[in-house]
Amino acid sequence: MSIRINRNITRWLIIISSFFIITLILWNTYMFFQNFKEEERTKMQNWSFANETLIATTNDDEIKMTSRILESNTTTPMILVNADDEITSFRNIDTLRMRVPKLALEKLKSTFENENKPIPVYIEDELYSTIYYGNSPLLNKLKYYPLALLLIIFLFAAVAYFFYKSSKTADQNKLWTGMAKETAHQIGTPLSSLVGWTEILRSENVDPDYLIEIEKDISRLQTITDRFSKIGSVPTLKQADIVHETIETFDYLKARFSKLIEFNLVAPQEEILVALNKQLYSWTIENLVKNAIDAMKGKGTLHLTMTQDDSYVKIKVSDTGKGIPKSHFKTVFRPGYTSKKRGWGLGLSLAKRIIEDYHKGKIKVLSSELGKGTTMQISLKKVS
Repeated sequence: MSIRINRNITRWLIIISSFFIITLILWNTYMFFQNFKEEERTKMQNWSFANETLIATTNDDEIKMTSRILESNTTTPMILVNADDEITSFRNIDTLRMRVPKLALEKLKSTFENENKPIPVYIEDELYSTIYYGNSPLLNKLKYYPLALLLIIFLFAAVAYFFYKSSKTADQNKLWTGMAKETAHQIGTPLSSLVGWTEILRSENVDPDYLIEIEKDISRLQTITDRFSKIGSVPTLKQADIVHETIETFDYLKARFSKLIEFNLVAPQEEILVALNKQLYSWTIENLVKNAIDAMKGKGTLHLTMTQDDSYVKIKVSDTGKGIPKSHFKTVFRPGYTSKKRGWGLGLSLAKRIIEDYHKGKIKVLSSELGKGTTMQISLKKVS
C-alpha cells in the first residue's frame, strides 16, 4: 500500500512540476514580448526625434546622420500624418495589394492607433506631425507564441489527465483481477468437499435424479471457478461446436429460472465450428439471458435464435422487457452502467470483452423499443 501511495505522490509531483515549468516559460515569454515591444517604441521615438532634427537643422553632417537613422527603419510599418490629420507619407507598407490605397491606409492608421500609442512630432512647441506605427512582422509572430504555449499546456493537461485516469483504471483492474483469482481459489476447497459428499450420497443409495442435479450444479460451480481464474489472462481458444455449447448453456439456465419466463430456442441442426473458449462463451450467454430476464422483471418471453452465413454465425437474444433508449445502445457496455437499483453493471462489459477482445467477434444492441423489448446480437467468425 505504501509503495502505491508513494507512486501516486511521485506522479502528482511530476505533473505539478511540469505545470510550474510551463507556466514559468509562458510568463518569461510574455515579459520578453513586452520588453521587445518597449524596444520598438524606443526605436520609433528615436525615429521621431531624428525626424524633428531633420526638419529643424541645416547642418550637412546632422542631415546625413538623421537620414541614416530614418532609413534604418526597414521593418516597423508606420504612417506619418500632418497637423491637419492628413496622411503625408508611410513606410514598410505594401500598397500594391490594396484596392483603394487611401481608404486602406486610413483603416490601417486606426489599427496602428489601437496597437501602439501614436508619437507626436513637435517643431518649436507646435504639433508638426504624428507617427502611427504598428507591430513589426517579428513582433506579430511573437504575439501568437503565448497562444501556442497555452495550447501546449492544454494538450499537456489532457495527456496528464488521461495518463492519470488510465493508471487509476489499471490499478483497479489489477485489484479486480486479484479478487477474482482469490475468489476462484477460495471456492476450490469447499467444491472439492462437495464432490466427496456426492460420492458418499451415491453410496447411501440416494435417488439418482437428485445426484444428477447436484452434479450439474457442482459442474457449474467448477465452470464458474474456471471463469474467475481466467480473468486477467489471455484465454485459450479451441475449435468447438457453438450450437452444442449454446444449447447446453441455454437448457441449464432454462431449468433454473421461473416458469413465468417462456424460453424459446431456434438453432441449426448441423454443427457450426468456431474458435471458442467454452467457459467464457457460456458466461456471455448467461449474462445476456440474465439481463433479458431482469429487463422483463421475471415474466415474459425470451427468444434465442442462431443463424449463419458464409463467414459468420450470429446469436440473437431477444426479450419482451422495458427496452433501451437508442442513445444508450453503446453506453450499456460500459463498466458500471446499470439500470437496476442493485448491481455492479459488469455483465455486459464482461460480455463485450469476452466476445470482442478474446474471440475477435462483435456484440451489439441490434434493436430495442421502449416498452416492447430488446434484441442483443453476437457475431463470431466460423472456422473455415
